[in-house]
Amino acid sequence: MAQPDLSARKILLIVGGGIAAYKALELIRLIRKAGGEVRVVLTTGGAEFVTPLSLAALSGHPVRQALFAPDEETTMGHIELSRWADLVVVAPATAGLIAKAANGMADDLASTTLLATDKRVLMAPAMNVRMWTHPAVQANVERLSGFEGFHGVRWVGPDDGEMACGEYGPGRMAEPAAILQAIGDLLAGEAARPLAGRRAVVTAGPTFEPIDPVRGLTNRSSGKQGYAIASALAALGAEVTLVSGPTALPAPVGVTRVDVETAAQMKAAVHAALPADIAVMSAAVADWRVDGVASGKIKKAPGGPPTLALIENPDILAGVSAPGSHRPALVIGFAAETADLEANARAKLSRKGCDWIVGNDVSDDVFGAEGNQVILFTREGQAEPWPRQSKTEVARQLADRVARHFETR
Repeated sequence: MAQPDLSARKILLIVGGGIAAYKALELIRLIRKAGGEVRVVLTTGGAEFVTPLSLAALSGHPVRQALFAPDEETTMGHIELSRWADLVVVAPATAGLIAKAANGMADDLASTTLLATDKRVLMAPAMNVRMWTHPAVQANVERLSGFEGFHGVRWVGPDDGEMACGEYGPGRMAEPAAILQAIGDLLAGEAARPLAGRRAVVTAGPTFEPIDPVRGLTNRSSGKQGYAIASALAALGAEVTLVSGPTALPAPVGVTRVDVETAAQMKAAVHAALPADIAVMSAAVADWRVDGVASGKIKKAPGGPPTLALIENPDILAGVSAPGSHRPALVIGFAAETADLEANARAKLSRKGCDWIVGNDVSDDVFGAEGNQVILFTREGQAEPWPRQSKTEVARQLADRVARHFETR
């Protein structure tokens, strides 16, 4: 992805108190390399992790810390800072800063500046996975995203990964390069939202087909790739409905999530979300279900394991791809293969009737992992191999490819 041009752009960076604050140093360097000017507000907590001297040396400006500093408040520093910037970036955005902004609290320079600004705000959350998934934090995120008559807060990340505390999951601050790209997208205005006015339906995660009240048929899909795709499409302006099988992931910001369990439920939810312009069927739908679910737990018996009669599940991708008034203009399927990726993906593309197939080799620990390597196959016969990259970057590249498709139409 090309580096954004931030020439003559003014970025106010608020550095919150978290271990990810060290990434702010690299972010400043990248912004200045792209031509932007940076001024920094450092919270009391942030100063526990990075020094004002380091931030000042990289930004080329004194670092602001105190709300009631006489040499700054003669010009009402929080007002001057909020008006100076083209964009306010909070990185890391802690649970405390998010809560203050969502509830109109202003008790230090950072929170007062956020309340005083009339510019766009980009937040890069960073916190423990349990904190990020807590209902209070998610409620604050949703509130900030939807304030009426306000530019609203945009989000980059958080990413999945290992935490400084040793836990694993969503909560890691996005990498500086990803934050830089999000800055460029926001400052580019409507050009960064080429899917505005379009509707998309995305499926993600596994399905679960019950055998009895305690057992079922499922697969190892984590849902991470589909959730990232839903988030990336929403970031480009699309109105996204995410139909999700059972996962442990929080709903992406700005996306409507519909939770389902079985393939039949997923099919119904997808068709309820139509009409749409875009359909991305990335869920790992179970091919079969049990013909007759037992009403009680199947017990061990002297005769050995029971014989399960399986029947085929509905083909959701083929159904969405079928000609009709509600067929999306662009239907994208996924082909997870363990061998003969190209041959199997091309055959699936033809058999299902979709427009594109994203093929990926899942024989090498892809399920639940952070990275993915895919090939995009099109109905016109093109094959676009993409480099191995994070699932977030795969999603962004796919969303950009979707946007270019509609631009050429």
